[in-house]
Amino acid sequence: MIFFKSKTKEYEKRIKRLKKRNAALERKLGKSRRMENIMESAARRNPGVRTVIDVGAAKGWFSGLAQDTYPGSHLLLFEPQTFHREQLEAFCKERENAAWVAAAAGRERGTIFFDATDPFGGQASYTAYESNNIEVPVTTIDLEVAERGLPGPYLIKLDTHGFEVPILDGATETLKQTSVLILECYNWRMAPECLLFDEMVVFLRERGFRCVDASSPHMLKGTDDRFWVDLVFTRGEDKPFEES
Repeated sequence: MIFFKSKTKEYEKRIKRLKKRNAALERKLGKSRRMENIMESAARRNPGVRTVIDVGAAKGWFSGLAQDTYPGSHLLLFEPQTFHREQLEAFCKERENAAWVAAAAGRERGTIFFDATDPFGGQASYTAYESNNIEVPVTTIDLEVAERGLPGPYLIKLDTHGFEVPILDGATETLKQTSVLILECYNWRMAPECLLFDEMVVFLRERGFRCVDASSPHMLKGTDDRFWVDLVFTRGEDKPFEES
């Protein structure tokens, strides 16, 4: 018991030191970076966004923030889970120039498998899931934007749990006029099509986008080595660093 107590005291000291260090880092670097901070910076860096494309919209929280950030912008929300139908229909009535696509986004129009375990999560796949598998309509960003005649420049946000590449493959024309990309990225391969966060940076750099901002990372509950982070990309070359 004496050994256990000494270990406990040592553990408590370590935790206290970690908290003190983290508090010092927070004072030096600022508090955690949230989506509100990201959008504020995006508006300064890319003020001309006319259409926001929100894939994995859930109940529309991000779209509301985006339209508040870019007043007068059009909103195009993709959300295949009917769990959110009532809220999304109400959202589109309350907001000007807002439309909900009750489908997943992907490479081509048709149907696709979808993991419906979590109404605020979900994941599209070309392979059926063992449990909570449903089939939902799938379309492409390019088709939906063209059919509605939505104007650029565009901001595209993907919260799609590893299915980003097929969605971007279906947005080649829209990407030509996209000034801001916001992607939830991961440090583990959560789906066959998933690119890890560092791979996504390379993938988009090869397509003319550079990473300019990021949220604070979020640890996956119950793990010490898995996290996701929102990465922000814009078009253009890296600028030389100028120390202020």
